[in-house]
Amino acid sequence: MAFHGWKWLLLLGRQTTLAKVWRSRRGGPSLCWKRCCHWSRGKSLDPEVRAFLEENTEVTNRGHLTPEIRLRLLTPRCRFWREKPDLWPYGDPFWAIYWPGGQALSRYILDNPHVVKGRSVLDLGSGCGATAIAAVMSGASQVLANDIDPIAGMAMILNCELNHLNPFPITIKNIINSEAGHWDLIVLGDMFYDEQLADGLHHWLQKCIRTHQTEVLIGDPGRHQFLSHSIHSQLHKVIEYSLPENTRQENYGLTSSIVWSYQPSNSLDN
Repeated sequence: MAFHGWKWLLLLGRQTTLAKVWRSRRGGPSLCWKRCCHWSRGKSLDPEVRAFLEENTEVTNRGHLTPEIRLRLLTPRCRFWREKPDLWPYGDPFWAIYWPGGQALSRYILDNPHVVKGRSVLDLGSGCGATAIAAVMSGASQVLANDIDPIAGMAMILNCELNHLNPFPITIKNIINSEAGHWDLIVLGDMFYDEQLADGLHHWLQKCIRTHQTEVLIGDPGRHQFLSHSIHSQLHKVIEYSLPENTRQENYGLTSSIVWSYQPSNSLDN
């Protein structure tokens, strides 16, 4: 099975599996910069995992919206573009795809550094870490990247190295439904692919906004699950980007990606 077919599985059925993992890993106590980080500056990576990731991904800054950022991704020149998905030893590599919502968020932050400059930023469902990297490049005072996949955390450190950045703190846990952390800005891309997960995100983000006046930016290319969810009525369109041809081909006809500002109403019952 070619990776093109594998990516189709990631876009459809396997995202349901990932959503179940997000829902099952309940958040713990309130976020704390020093307590919640599984990786941070000076943390060494498993040499075997590092070698595997370096051998089986390609360093690229082409075909996406942010050529300023170099990333390790799965491309047609990688072995696992052609291999059977089950031969990948570390679980589905969602992090190895630069999804359109994350691309839009990263582009917006790079073009508008005032959005993050001097502010604390949480990148939720960070994946390859591109949006967190964009926030660091644009002058954020603190950045925390979050994902539930420990391999994503390792890949983020490699991607920081590629961009000559000190690794930012990374936490590997489901923080949705945990006590709302005090963030100036939360960014999340491509997270609304499952209704129950979307419901959990909706209510948790509301609590963050109402407790700490957190700003929330969401990146999404217009997937049905996102457009049909009730959260969509509480979004303000910030900017829309036309996707590069490579990204269009890899995302089955999606032609653009949008950054949205989440501005919930007063009721917690939405």
